[in-house]
Amino acid sequence: MNRELLTQGAEGRVFTTSWLGQSVIVKQRFPKTYRHPDLDAQITRERIKAEARALVRCRSFGIRTPAVYDVDFTTNEIVLEEINDSVTVRNFIYDAVNKQQSMNGPVFMNLAEKIGKTLAKLHDNNIIHGDLTTSNMLLVPPYDTSDIILIDFGLSSVDERPEDKAVDLYVLERAVLSTHPNTELFVQQVLSVYKTAGGKAAAEVINRLDEVRMRGRKKLCFG
Repeated sequence: MNRELLTQGAEGRVFTTSWLGQSVIVKQRFPKTYRHPDLDAQITRERIKAEARALVRCRSFGIRTPAVYDVDFTTNEIVLEEINDSVTVRNFIYDAVNKQQSMNGPVFMNLAEKIGKTLAKLHDNNIIHGDLTTSNMLLVPPYDTSDIILIDFGLSSVDERPEDKAVDLYVLERAVLSTHPNTELFVQQVLSVYKTAGGKAAAEVINRLDEVRMRGRKKLCFG
């Protein structure tokens, strides 16, 4: 089947193609030559299984993710639903800002609220995304009522510890602040809604986030 390369990163390649008569996304992990082949095969298999399980687990809890159609351990590929007409939250923010929308206005506060509620549900079910960025969140038209659709669970895990959930939020916080200017209030809204929606457990994660931030600042200062 013909494939069109969308992206290539450190972990693998992402293609669009046709599968059983429908347009799909194929994620392919490639071998790491610096690892022993047997170890690499084992790690790759476990990462593929973890990603597929996380996607299925999210959908079972009402969190929107692409559907998993097939997993092939011979080619190290996952075949996923293609989310038609979607835009990344990253590009949605860029486009809205270019149209003179204020980052502190209702469009972005609504978006922040949806992100906060989605992440609260994610963590309430002990799913750690591992790479939360605005590039790994999608919206579909109409954007103002679209759910947040989470993608790219290649670094995901299942863990109930507040520490891991706090690190997940810290990754998102740093990604947003470094990618999108003037988003301090936006991030505050995400975390505030997360805390409210997630209850006592989420409040503990937010408290732990302060410690994670402190460690991050020390690392930046001292290397």
